[in-house]
Amino acid sequence: MNMLRVLVHGASGRMGQSLLRLSAEQPDQYQVVAAVTRRTPSPRVVDGVPHFAASELAGVPAFDVAIDFSLPDGFDPILALCVERGVPLVSGTTGISAAQIEAVGQAAARIPVVWATNFSLGVAVLAELVERAAAALPGWDVDVVESHHVHKKDAPSGTALTLGEAAGSAGAPVHYASLRAGDIVGEHTVQFAGLGERVELIHRATHRDVFARGALHAARKLAGRPAGRYRVRDLLD
Repeated sequence: MNMLRVLVHGASGRMGQSLLRLSAEQPDQYQVVAAVTRRTPSPRVVDGVPHFAASELAGVPAFDVAIDFSLPDGFDPILALCVERGVPLVSGTTGISAAQIEAVGQAAARIPVVWATNFSLGVAVLAELVERAAAALPGWDVDVVESHHVHKKDAPSGTALTLGEAAGSAGAPVHYASLRAGDIVGEHTVQFAGLGERVELIHRATHRDVFARGALHAARKLAGRPAGRYRVRDLLD
């Protein structure tokens, strides 16, 4: 599949705007056939991309994959639409409930789905390295330190919790520390400390586009896969 027809759900947000811009920069790879926003859009077509209100979701044209960065109350409709049409869903919507996470698992029996707290390809690799380190260093102290901009409200970040799950896979308790300062896009350090030595695994994001690029990469890799729930690291190659 060369040209991927994409629906961008949550198109008015920062991630949605990045997805629209980066897709337009790769017209031989991606065609955004619908940009869905919370409110009725005006104008209806922007740079050749048709815009729809969330209430009009059922009427969007055919697409190969949906990329969702919306709000928790918009998550259920896009998941239901993808299941109904039998197409993959890539979602980075945060703050969804336990019931919604369970619905992702149920949908994965019918369509390919990836829901992740972070779509950076570097963070996907970091999580794998952290898991390997945890297995190799049982009994070491584990700390996850994350830094973000002053406007980020959740702490620890979703990415930090995901890394903590990987770090705790060998059974060690994980401690978290969160910093909020300036305009930091995102920094995550996972530290393993033993007697007389420590190992630090670090990822720094310097531009938010890394998350949109990762979501587009995941969308391309997810298209054509069998039904199932995937992680970003399952889609690296």
